[in-house]
Amino acid sequence: MDSLNGVLMKALAIEGATGVAIVDFQQRRVLGALDRGSGLDMDKVAYGDSDVMRAKLYTLELLGYPQDSVEDILITLGAELHIIRPLPRLREGGIFIYLVLERDRTLPLDDIRRQLRALEPLLEL
Repeated sequence: MDSLNGVLMKALAIEGATGVAIVDFQQRRVLGALDRGSGLDMDKVAYGDSDVMRAKLYTLELLGYPQDSVEDILITLGAELHIIRPLPRLREGGIFIYLVLERDRTLPLDDIRRQLRALEPLLEL
C-alpha cells in the first residue's frame, strides 16, 4: 500500500494529467492534491464535485440502481477532461479521485480508467 502522496504522484503521472485530488465528498474536503499547471483551486473542486457525486448517487437511488454502479463521471470541456472516480473500497467513507487531463494529450479513456482502477487498492487512508 502507498501513502496518499504516492497515489497522487502515480495519478499525476498518467499521460496528459495536470491535476489530481483525493476528495472526501461526505465532508467536502480535499484529503490531498497535486497540480502540474491545471490552475484549479482544489478546495473549490472538492466542494463543487462533492455536490456532483451526491446528485448522481441520489439519482441512481431514485432509479433503483445500486450506488456502486458508478465507475466514473466524465466532464468534457473544450481543452480538458475531468474525471470523478469513486473508490468502491473506500466508498463508505465517500472518497473519490478527481483527475484533470489535457484533452489533446490524453490516452484513450479505457486506458485512463484502467490506470485509475489500479490505484485504488494502493491507497491507504
